[in-house]
This record gives sequence, structure tokens and C-alpha cells, in this order.
Amino acid sequence: MKPMTEQEIRAAFVNCTKGEAKRLSIPRDLADRPWGDLDYLGWRDPQAPSRAYLVTVLDGRPTALALRCPGPASWQARRSMCSMCLTAHTGGVSLMVAPKAGKARQQGNSVGAYICSDLACSLYVRGKKDAGAGSRPQESLTLEEKIERTVANVAAFLAKVTA
Repeated sequence: MKPMTEQEIRAAFVNCTKGEAKRLSIPRDLADRPWGDLDYLGWRDPQAPSRAYLVTVLDGRPTALALRCPGPASWQARRSMCSMCLTAHTGGVSLMVAPKAGKARQQGNSVGAYICSDLACSLYVRGKKDAGAGSRPQESLTLEEKIERTVANVAAFLAKVTA
């Protein structure tokens, strides 16, 4: 993923108003992020732990989602698997819910997925971050194929939100 600016990120949100996108908390360390290892940029809002955000490039343009999720204190201690990167965590996967875009959002419709609570799927897939013993299933896929699968899973989630 290529580095993005705060303005590009704010303009990319598809499931919140422009005013909400203007007020949300963007990470201050954008320049320090490992952009070359990211399939998407994800972060939790430090001022509102029940909010998270995901930004990726879809069809050549930045696309961002606002997500609702349980706060860190409510992460369950059972082992769960992320539906994006297929990493299993003990207490490190949360149900993240995205309001649908457009008219469906106005009607209160939303889409959910179980995602790594720290939104670091790209780093888990590449082995740059470790979720502990037994967190990654043994697979015959190459690293590139695992990355492609993660990108496809994120794109499928985005497609459900924007449908």
C-alpha cells in the first residue's frame, strides 16, 4: 500500500458523513507506518475505544470504513479466528460492525466481521507480528497467496458495506 495523507484518508470514508469523517481521530504517526507491509491501514480511536477505522485501496482509489467494536476491556478470552487474515487469537479478535453506505445506512443497516482487534492483519500474515503459538494454521499457500486471500477478504467486506 502506498502512503496516504490525512486528507486522502478523510475523503475516502464511504459509510459516514463528511462531518463525521472530519471529526474522527486519524493516527498522528502516518509517516512511521510500515506502508510497504500493509494491505490496509487500520486503527482504533484512542479517544473512543469502541470505534475503529479501516482504509484500503479498492479499484485504484482509497476507500475507508468507520467501524464499531467492543472496547478493549470486553475482548473475550476465548480463542477466535479473524475472518480477514485467518489468524487465531486468544482474546484478540473482535466483531467489528460497519454501518452500510448510502440509503441503507440511513435505515440503520450494518455489516459485521470478526477482525483482529488491533487491525494488524497484514503484519500477522507476513509474520511481522506474532499472535502466539498456534495462531497461524499450517498451509501450503505461498506468502503472496495468503496476502491475496487477505486482500480479497477485505474487498469482500467492503463490497458488503457498499452494496
